[in-house]
Amino acid sequence: MVTFFVSIAVLILGYIIYGTFVERVFGADEKRQTPCYTLADGVDYVPMDKYRNSLIQLLNIAGLGPIYGAISGALWGPVAFLWIVFGGIFAGAVHDYLSGMLSLRNNGANVPELVGKYLGSKAKIFVNAFSVVLLVLVGVVFVNGPAGLLAILTPEVLTKSVWVWIIFLYYFLATVLPIDKIIGRIYPIFGAILIIMALGIGGSLIFQGYQIPELTLQNLHPKGTPIWPLMFITIACGAISGFHSTQSPIVARCVRNEKEGRMIFYGMMICESIIALIWAAAAMSFYGGTAQLGKVLSSTAGASAVVKETAFTMMGPLGGVLAILGVVVLPITSGDTAFRAARYTISEIFKLSQKNVIDRYKIAVPLFIVGAVLSQIDFQIIWRYFAWSNQTLAMIMLWTGAVYLAREGRFHWIATLPATFMTAVSVTYILQAPEGLRLPTSVSYPVGLVVALLTFVYFLLKARQNTPSIELQK
Repeated sequence: MVTFFVSIAVLILGYIIYGTFVERVFGADEKRQTPCYTLADGVDYVPMDKYRNSLIQLLNIAGLGPIYGAISGALWGPVAFLWIVFGGIFAGAVHDYLSGMLSLRNNGANVPELVGKYLGSKAKIFVNAFSVVLLVLVGVVFVNGPAGLLAILTPEVLTKSVWVWIIFLYYFLATVLPIDKIIGRIYPIFGAILIIMALGIGGSLIFQGYQIPELTLQNLHPKGTPIWPLMFITIACGAISGFHSTQSPIVARCVRNEKEGRMIFYGMMICESIIALIWAAAAMSFYGGTAQLGKVLSSTAGASAVVKETAFTMMGPLGGVLAILGVVVLPITSGDTAFRAARYTISEIFKLSQKNVIDRYKIAVPLFIVGAVLSQIDFQIIWRYFAWSNQTLAMIMLWTGAVYLAREGRFHWIATLPATFMTAVSVTYILQAPEGLRLPTSVSYPVGLVVALLTFVYFLLKARQNTPSIELQK
């Protein structure tokens, strides 16, 4: 239990101390006019207060990852807490802050535009296709998960397939309508459900006497699956997620003041890490160890079974329903904005104005046809490809942030070090993963580390050419 409390305390202190440091490094300027005023269109560029923007950002980024990913990550034991805490503070929250603030500084630009500006046109071409594919995969992944949970709570006539189509319909409306018509209005309700879920599960762990294991670096995975790099890919959104960079521009277009960025972008990633911490702790303690947890996760229902059993046992029938609804809310409120962000990205590629609703339909309809087809593919296959592409995009965005900071003569190391780490994670994983090249660890480990090191050295050489000095500006 001590490890759990210390982890939460460190996350909160990370926001207060390191978040302030990151804000200072970036140089947030409260006097700079933001895109919601300079490009106001009543559809995507709409001024909203920091509390609404923060709630929208949290619900946008906190999909299945901090729950399903954290539950799966719990198989490695308490070592997962370390990645959630330190990954959240030094990698995930920095990634989210830089991607959000860079978008804010560039008129609400999406990931491909930012990558093209700071990493070059070739990188932009790659990321254009890569980010759209990732967003569609996210939308599909975040349809199947909540549909299966809703089918558990509703009459038999409302099967999983029926819920898939209902959720797709909601996604379509949220994709084409102005942001303040659905997302800006319904998210406060979703947010309340989310808070009830997190407080309910966290409170039950504390007050019902569950024994949360204390920190150990021992690998407790029942199958002996190595921690590196698999745990860092599996937990994903609870520590760092490239998907978040695709969501940040949605809110960046509605931010009224740059000084609000720390709370909206950095702070909401810390909140997501706390959610992941709660579910990882619940998964470890509820089953009394990783062996039984592994058996449940190996069942047909997988992580959904863990969510159902822990929620109803810890919180009773009513609390269990509310907790599951909280879990349902997370992927739905990420899936809708995933398709919306895909619309943004495609509109930027083809230079299509989105003020006219017909132009929004031209993009949205084909997107949802592709999504509907992909939703018929096995969930586990889609999830594995999503997990790797998610972390790879995070790596790319961290390097983008590092280049920006270097060009501005600022302390780029806040982005450079996590970018190098995530390069090693992403390259090593795809070399050895079943959906990748399936190489032995004797090859994937050294090659992944060498690629990360070479990328790091290349960046430093380019940074020195572009800036006479790189230091923390006052």
